[in-house]
Amino acid sequence: MAHQARKRFGQNFLHDPNVIQNIINLIHPRPDEHLVEIGPGQGAMTRQLVSSCKKFDAIELDRDLIPVLQTEFGHLPQFELHQGDALKFPFCDLANNDKLRVTGNLPYNISTPLLFHLMDHLHCIQDMHFMLQKEVVVRITAQPGDKLYGRLGIMLGYFCDSENLMTIGPGAFRPAPKVDSAIVRLTPWSSLPAEAENLADLNRVVTQAFSQRRKTLRNSMKNLLDIDEITQLGIDPSIRPEQLALQDFVNLANQLHNKQAK
Repeated sequence: MAHQARKRFGQNFLHDPNVIQNIINLIHPRPDEHLVEIGPGQGAMTRQLVSSCKKFDAIELDRDLIPVLQTEFGHLPQFELHQGDALKFPFCDLANNDKLRVTGNLPYNISTPLLFHLMDHLHCIQDMHFMLQKEVVVRITAQPGDKLYGRLGIMLGYFCDSENLMTIGPGAFRPAPKVDSAIVRLTPWSSLPAEAENLADLNRVVTQAFSQRRKTLRNSMKNLLDIDEITQLGIDPSIRPEQLALQDFVNLANQLHNKQAK
């Protein structure tokens, strides 16, 4: 009996062979690389990836899929299957001095917290290719002035360069989701484009700024920084947060950090 996709796991299984091949081409795995797949599901991408690398780790939460995956791939020396929750998984424990290339068709309901969990493991990650809800990818790759520019894109942009690589329609999945999906590539910066004194302060500033995104900085930031403290940075307090670049938010966060340290 075929495995039924489970709503509580956010399962939508990829089945379109052309889409799968296009994704593999974008990832472009090499024989000397170490790949990690989050949520292999029924193995649609696993089949194409596992033979292309020296080491392949798969992380699957659904216990019912473990025997299916183990039966098909368990005999391969490079394949190792881990049953567990990717939100709690210690990715760098897999590395063994390798840089990991992480990929997966991420369930919509955990995609954002999982992305932030991975930001804590970037020292062992070469790059990441994820299939996500299209709107999430647009938010991640949004630039200042874009409609969906906000906390997600800014905080991930602090750690990684991001690229929106392709859009995938609902028909490529079973069951078909109600929205389009997209592939995003996240590549950790070799050196940070801007450096915050304290990441918690950066998150606090960005979250506060976009809590009511139509407000000007003067109003949205008043509980953290006053007009003079904003102006000292060369930032106009009368503009809205979506007009600021990452460096501006880092400067605001560092201003807040120094103010609190006095």
